[in-house]
Amino acid sequence: MTQGNIYLDNIIFSLQKTGGISIVWYELLKHFMSTAWHERLRFLEYSHAEGNLFRKHLNLPERQIIHRNHVFMPLQRYINPDVSCKEEFIFHSSYYRTCTNRKAINITTVHDFTYEHFMHGIVRRLHSHQKYNAIRHATHIVCVSEHTKRDLLHFMPEINPDNVTVIYNGVSKEYNRLSSPSPETLPYTDSPYVLFVGSRVSYKNFGLAVHALRGTGLKLVIVGNPLTPEETNMLNEQLAGQFTQLGRVSNKRLNELYNSAYCLLYPSSYEGFGIPVLEAQKAGCPVIASNSSSIPEIIGNKTLLLKEPSIEEIHRCLSLLRDAPTRNSIIQDGMKNAKRFTWARTFAQIEELYARFIEL
Repeated sequence: MTQGNIYLDNIIFSLQKTGGISIVWYELLKHFMSTAWHERLRFLEYSHAEGNLFRKHLNLPERQIIHRNHVFMPLQRYINPDVSCKEEFIFHSSYYRTCTNRKAINITTVHDFTYEHFMHGIVRRLHSHQKYNAIRHATHIVCVSEHTKRDLLHFMPEINPDNVTVIYNGVSKEYNRLSSPSPETLPYTDSPYVLFVGSRVSYKNFGLAVHALRGTGLKLVIVGNPLTPEETNMLNEQLAGQFTQLGRVSNKRLNELYNSAYCLLYPSSYEGFGIPVLEAQKAGCPVIASNSSSIPEIIGNKTLLLKEPSIEEIHRCLSLLRDAPTRNSIIQDGMKNAKRFTWARTFAQIEELYARFIEL
């Protein structure tokens, strides 16, 4: 077995400013830089990576970065790179690419199948072609949940299940229960608020969340990309003066928001994993979420799972949280559940996988 280098493809940092995959890749790189074999790491990096919220917090040695110029990033993401190396090496991409060098041991992480479930036309065809190509050319495949593995084998039944390993994501140590969050960082201190965190694409059911909160007396705090004009109009119609949009925030501030929230409302119809669920639980915030995809697999206590994505179901769960003993029990169960998902455990499993192919 060779003691080869490990090439990590940072292209995700050039494709998004923030997001779940960026979080996973940031945590992976941060950990690997603390290992005894960090000198064997090589990083493929493209322009605009510095605009990523998480890349800014990584101090990668310049001598280990392989800078690649791009002609057009929307096209570059679909091109499988080559690297010059004469001995076997691990190549692990942050976003569905494999290395064309015959010495490459390609590891592909599959996060979800949202495009296959919810997208149509040329966008879906391009994404699925890239993903399926990476999976077919992978030496080994990592899925972030059992549900994602089931989706993989459904859409690609020709894949050998023995070449697929489920390795759960973790949750950052920056999320924890605070004795007293700083009032100046909170959007509301005199009335309860509900958090909505992350993307607001159709299957995330943001519109349902907004309509469900109308007339409840609960404010809505939105964390994520800027609101579209259509979203602003809807919010003004349904929750005039009862909502705040905070944009992208640091982990520290998000932790404070979780700590003081009435709950995290996460009615997404589909998740490959669902990191915000565990962030909230770790911070002592109850989570109302859909009983679908990977969520039942990771949430633990299922009291606040929506039987269906409806206003009535959201109201039922909001009402449950008004009972103090029930609320406290859910919070304690959530904090206990979140302990099952640590980045240390994730990295130990990834290192074990790498060690099947090269000597660490």
